[in-house]
Amino acid sequence: MKTIVLTGCSGGMGLVTLKNFTSNGFFVYGLDIKEPEYQSDNFKFIKTNLRELPSIEEAYNIISKEVNEIDSIISMAGIYDLNSLIEMSEEDFIKIFDINVFAIYRVNKTFVPLLKKKGKVIMVSSELAPLDPLPFTGIYGITKTTVEKYAYSLRMELQLLDLQVSVIRPGAVQTSLLDVSTSKLDKFTKETKHYSYNAERFKKIVDDVESKKIPPVKIADLAYKIVNKKKARYVYKINRNPLLILLNICPQRFQNWIIKKILISK
Repeated sequence: MKTIVLTGCSGGMGLVTLKNFTSNGFFVYGLDIKEPEYQSDNFKFIKTNLRELPSIEEAYNIISKEVNEIDSIISMAGIYDLNSLIEMSEEDFIKIFDINVFAIYRVNKTFVPLLKKKGKVIMVSSELAPLDPLPFTGIYGITKTTVEKYAYSLRMELQLLDLQVSVIRPGAVQTSLLDVSTSKLDKFTKETKHYSYNAERFKKIVDDVESKKIPPVKIADLAYKIVNKKKARYVYKINRNPLLILLNICPQRFQNWIIKKILISK
C-alpha cells in the first residue's frame, strides 16, 4: 500500500486531501495539533506540534517503526495573517514564519530520509508568492515567497537523490482561511492607527480578489495527481486571479502609483 505523510490534516485543504488519498487506497499518516473528525482504516492520526522539532521527531519514530518507506510528504499546514508591517507584533511576525516556513523545513528534514526513490515532496504556496505584495498582505506573501525559494533550492538538491519536489500555487480556495482573512481584515480595519481610511478601501479590493474561489477538492485532486505522476513539474498553478496578474505586468513604480491612488486617504 502506498503511504503519505500529511500535515494540516484536521481541516481545509488538508482534511479534503486526507479523504481523497484514503478513499483511493493510500495509507495516510496525519500530523496536526488537532485531531480531525474523520476515521478510516487507511488513516492514523499522530498529534504533532509542527513548531517543535522533538514533536515531529516523535512522529517520525512512530511511523518508521511501522513502515520502511513512504511515497510522499505533503505539507498543507499553514496560517494566514493580514496586518501592517509596522503595527503587527513581533510574536505574530515570528508565528507565521514558524508555521508557514519553518514547520515545512522541520517536517522535510525529518521525513525525507524515509522517502522511497522517486518519492515526492509537495508544498502549498500561494499565487501571491511570485507577485509583488499588496499592502497589508505582505507578511503572508513574504512567507509564501520564502516557501517557494526553499522549495526550489530543495528540488535542486533532492534531484541528486532521485527525489522530486513540487509546489502547488493556488489562488483563493474556499476554506476557513478565507474566513480568517475576512476576520483579520475587519480586526485590522478597526484597530490600525495609521491606515484606517486606507484599510476600508483595501477591504473592497480583497473582497474582489477573493470572489472567485475554488473548492478545496480541486487542490486535493491536484495533489493526488502529482503523487501519481512519473515525473512531476515543479510548479502547478490553479485559479490565478487575472487582476493580480495584470497588476504585476506593470512596472513596480506604476504598481505603487496605482495602489496609492486607490488607497491614499484624502
